[in-house]
Amino acid sequence: MLVQVVKSKIHRVKVTGADLNYIGSITIDEDLMDAANIIEGERVQIVNNNNGERLETYAIPGPRGSGEITLNGAAARKVAVNDVLILIVYAFMEFEEAKNFKPSLVFPNEKDNTLT
Repeated sequence: MLVQVVKSKIHRVKVTGADLNYIGSITIDEDLMDAANIIEGERVQIVNNNNGERLETYAIPGPRGSGEITLNGAAARKVAVNDVLILIVYAFMEFEEAKNFKPSLVFPNEKDNTLT
């Protein structure tokens, strides 16, 4: 039996941009992606602590060390710059494997989204 569990989480990052005219996705500082074990194109759930919105899109890498968190395309309408987000990625795995699995949890600096 497969179960779905949290694989990666970036907790409390601030939105740095919203680009309605981009094709779609969320741009995430590549340092944060690496720390959270998120790969380019991976599905990401976005939880907006400011307005309660929840949506899903896919990750694209942003410049390393930039702290960039930009919502692109239609998702840009669901956030405002400086909103606080939680980014979550889930994975399917066998039940027994899931019982011992430890997700990659990242808690960036809340002022500039960089790793501390």
